[in-house]
Amino acid sequence: MWLLDKFLKAAIRRGRLIVTDHTGAIHEYGPGPALDGRGPMHIRLTHRKAAAHIARYPQLGAGEAFMWGWLVVEPPHDIRDMILFVTENTKSIGDKAIQGQGLLRKVADKAIAKLDGINLRSKARRNAEHTYNLTRQLYERFLDEDRQYTMAYYRDPANSLEQAQMDKKAHIAAKLHLEAGKCEGMRVLDIGCGWGGLALYLHEMYGVEVLGVALAPDQIAFCQERAEAAGVADKVKFALMDYRDVTGQFDRITSVGLLEHVGTIHYPQFFEHTQKLLKPDGVMFSHCCGRVGPPGRTDAWTRKYIFPGGYIPALSELVTESEKAGWQVMDVEAMRFHYSHTLEEWYNRTVMHEREVVGMYDEVFYRMWLFYLAGAEQSFRHGGMVNWQIQYVKDRAAIPMTRDYMTEESERLRARGAVPGWRFDPALREAAE
Repeated sequence: MWLLDKFLKAAIRRGRLIVTDHTGAIHEYGPGPALDGRGPMHIRLTHRKAAAHIARYPQLGAGEAFMWGWLVVEPPHDIRDMILFVTENTKSIGDKAIQGQGLLRKVADKAIAKLDGINLRSKARRNAEHTYNLTRQLYERFLDEDRQYTMAYYRDPANSLEQAQMDKKAHIAAKLHLEAGKCEGMRVLDIGCGWGGLALYLHEMYGVEVLGVALAPDQIAFCQERAEAAGVADKVKFALMDYRDVTGQFDRITSVGLLEHVGTIHYPQFFEHTQKLLKPDGVMFSHCCGRVGPPGRTDAWTRKYIFPGGYIPALSELVTESEKAGWQVMDVEAMRFHYSHTLEEWYNRTVMHEREVVGMYDEVFYRMWLFYLAGAEQSFRHGGMVNWQIQYVKDRAAIPMTRDYMTEESERLRARGAVPGWRFDPALREAAE
């Protein structure tokens, strides 16, 4: 317990944390009072190895200890409260406080993270299936009705998740500089198309033809079912395909939540290949998670359990590699805090469906999912993570001189788009009963 005790004494500067170890001994940290008005944060360590496992590598060890039941957060708090409490205390020194301790461990983790980012075709497909080929019932219970598994755009933090995701699609579409009534015959490539929501939206709003590609079989099957049901399968097509195998010419290219899975070693290939696919007067748009500081690495817990092969890039990495391939960066927006609100809602919806999620998988999976969502939220709320939205062109005459067209088009689309209800909304269930 001494190593964890040392870490917590240095880390907890505000609020109050009480730890009961596996022997029943009580350890207290922080000057108080409680930060949230609900009393001190109280956790129990139920296994003799828990304290050492957490202290040696807080990011990996804490997640595994919670998954395995070695770490229990006592009511009225939960794991999200604990993670936000600890990271609010440590945010002044950033992720260093919760990374592996010791020189050898840090060097080894950095090397392993580099190797994990090599995503050849077969590995890229395995990684995609690990991340996105979970049961449909899981995703529909924590995502919005359109299954957008990326940051929602909260123009007002009080907005519903469905509203924020609809606003996100309008925001993206506006940056593609598609003009209503002038898009006949235009082709759009959606790389990493998810469950098809953006592709279907672009066709609905502009009448463009869209090809969506992804590597998770059930995602593509679901996309194709959606296109068939909407009667647009001849215009909005989806293929189980690596973006590196796409051929042809496109007027617009989008990638939303894709670059996090490419791997830095493959950035030159990504930008070179998309350069070949886009027409000379076209526009490419990218939306991805990003870090506000210099290049870093993905923590071991996330690589192991959630996004194998994943890496969140620094802006410098994206801009440098795109310039080498001949791209011109025309617009960059740092989306701050939006993802923290998104992840908070995903967490709440997962908790709402605890019984169903445990039934689909088990208690360990459920706790793993909670830790993932809460840990990701803290990165965007207290850490150094944002979302980058970047607009690329080959010819700077491809877009208007000012950004007014983005604001005007986004407003037009928001007025037109119908916000769906969420089928599991407790208010709808109550009304039905």
